[in-house]
Amino acid sequence: MQKEPEILEGAFVVADAHFSYERPLFLDFLKEINSQTLRPTQLILMGDIFDSLFGEIPSTHVFNQEAIALINKISNEIEVLYFEGNHDFNLSEVFPNVKIFPISSQPLTCNYKDKRVLLCHGDIEGAIGYKIYTKIIRNHYVLIILRVIDTLLNNGILKRLDKYLSQKNDCKEFIGLESFMLRRLEGKYRCDYFVEGHFHQNKMIKMRDFIYINLGAFACNQRYFIVKSTQHIELFEEKIFSKGI
Repeated sequence: MQKEPEILEGAFVVADAHFSYERPLFLDFLKEINSQTLRPTQLILMGDIFDSLFGEIPSTHVFNQEAIALINKISNEIEVLYFEGNHDFNLSEVFPNVKIFPISSQPLTCNYKDKRVLLCHGDIEGAIGYKIYTKIIRNHYVLIILRVIDTLLNNGILKRLDKYLSQKNDCKEFIGLESFMLRRLEGKYRCDYFVEGHFHQNKMIKMRDFIYINLGAFACNQRYFIVKSTQHIELFEEKIFSKGI
């Protein structure tokens, strides 16, 4: 039986950086970890770290290559956990020394001191149509076919995808988040904390069986979180990354 991962005091947690031409600051964040200007005990990446990074499609690696290289360097020094999202998946060969958790293994049960913590990117508990889509789009052979078509179209598919993603408002408020989460999660999980990204809301909700935490997106204002639980802090201390600070 596989041992449940331990979340370390002082771990950095990052969700939804959506790294792209439009949002380059995540690269500076990685550089400061690599240079040990920032010194996490562990790095937990909660999915959608890249706006588009798919294991079987090499053209998605090109712009991301420096960030990929830095994550691989960091993973040689500290433990890196990567929860695949809906923008970045099939990454085992991209990050050979990183502990990769695909959507099929999420939410993942982790331990923090005496607490049971469930971690996931967040694109779970969707309608049946969305669940079917997530299986198809992550299928190795489907991605191989898409790679061939995209190559024949001179990366036309990915260029359209990049244009669409650059126009999305990733920082809008989710009206009715609490009632939505109660319908979605209440009674389904037993834990102390349920932590995810995906919705970009930076909100905490006290439910009957656990405390729900929706992480703020790094893409919106460079938020990241340090694992630190005291009488004044509920699991995470929020930080804003500013280059050189």
